[in-house]
Amino acid sequence: MKWDKRKILEIDRKHIWHPFTQMKDYEDRDPPVIVEAQGVKFRTIEGRELYDTISSWWTNVHGHLHPLLNEAIREQLTRLDHVNFSGFTHPYAVEVIERLRRFLPPELSRFFFSDNGSTAVEVALKMAFQFWQNRGFTRRTRFVCLENGYHGDTIGAVSVGGVDLFFKLYKPLTFKTFRAPAPYCYRCPENLDRNFTLEASKPSCNFRCLEELEKIFKEYHEEICAVIVEPRLLAAGGMIVYPAEYLRGLIELARRYEVLTIFDEVATGFGRTGTMFAMEQAGVVPDILCLAKGLTGGVLPMALTVTTERIFQAFYADYLEGKTFYHGHSFTANPICCSVAIANLKLFEDEKPLEKGREVRNYFHRRLVELFSDRPYVGDIRYLGYVGAVELVADRKTKKPFPPEKRVGFRIYMTSLERGLVLRPLGDVIYWFLPLCVTKEEVEEILTQSLAVIEEVVTDLSAG
Repeated sequence: MKWDKRKILEIDRKHIWHPFTQMKDYEDRDPPVIVEAQGVKFRTIEGRELYDTISSWWTNVHGHLHPLLNEAIREQLTRLDHVNFSGFTHPYAVEVIERLRRFLPPELSRFFFSDNGSTAVEVALKMAFQFWQNRGFTRRTRFVCLENGYHGDTIGAVSVGGVDLFFKLYKPLTFKTFRAPAPYCYRCPENLDRNFTLEASKPSCNFRCLEELEKIFKEYHEEICAVIVEPRLLAAGGMIVYPAEYLRGLIELARRYEVLTIFDEVATGFGRTGTMFAMEQAGVVPDILCLAKGLTGGVLPMALTVTTERIFQAFYADYLEGKTFYHGHSFTANPICCSVAIANLKLFEDEKPLEKGREVRNYFHRRLVELFSDRPYVGDIRYLGYVGAVELVADRKTKKPFPPEKRVGFRIYMTSLERGLVLRPLGDVIYWFLPLCVTKEEVEEILTQSLAVIEEVVTDLSAG
């Protein structure tokens, strides 16, 4: 197939508004035009290759164009494309649930389909709120969330978000929440040993962040319906890895004060953190679980909000009691999306990529430390499974960040595209969110090239 690059860019510049992008940044520069992908790489219209080091916004699990996922879509196109799910069912949705249940604790037994991570969270928030209303606890209307937490961009998800860069402007539209301190080990006042966070396996603090959370629960528990958290990894907040002990402590407090727990595993689910779900690393089970992104292997949009029988039973009543959960989406349980989700879950079951990838994950973690630990501009190194990050700072001793006007992360991103990488930053946190199919050789090339890009940009800043 032939494409006209000039025409593509002309129409894009004139008509398309890209997400999370200040369009003026592209007034005098063109975005890469991606026309093909395979495995861990993209190919541009000119034939250049780029490592997709962020798995296409954290979605791609097994590499681009996996043949088994593609075949599942082709086969489904000959059977059923779509059907209203509010009054019908189909075997493809049922098989998704049957296969997924094998990976989840038995307590999570009720599954609600939707379209993406934000909608999975909206469903969870409405379920938690209505659970208490249906049971007569009408004062329980508030949510607790974490600073640096991120749960999507719809208004409910924004309300429980803690990344002010994204959400501050929309505060007048949101409902009020209680916000607890994040378990941000690197920037915790109690972290005096100056060690890197790494996988946060050896916390050297008294978990003051949990103490602050308990204060909120203790004072306001009669008003709180649920607390929402990303297990083990605050993704959009800066790829902040935190101890499993914190998650266990959060669950214990929530149970003590009878507050529902919502785990947002939209980004962390399906092997990305080294286990099928991040919550497994703490040995805990929430009341409500949100899944999306990797559910279909990152190929098509689909989401699930999974909950317990206890939650479900609060809605199960005669129609005239008014306890129905009035929520839905046009493409709920779309059969084509279900077919690729089934293939994705089969891959996990049959090929056991997490077991096969253990050596590669260990290599990834080791090389991160070896390459970046002695760089004066690296304040912190953190990793978990296939996710790694370095937090860049102007002064390593004081942890002082670079001035925002320097746009260090953005410069690194632009330079990386010229060097065959996609290093899309979170502020001045440079991260890698790799697919489970990545090899040692690819890890080595990605990290060494990343170091070269970061060195070039930081050196230019120093010289300037």
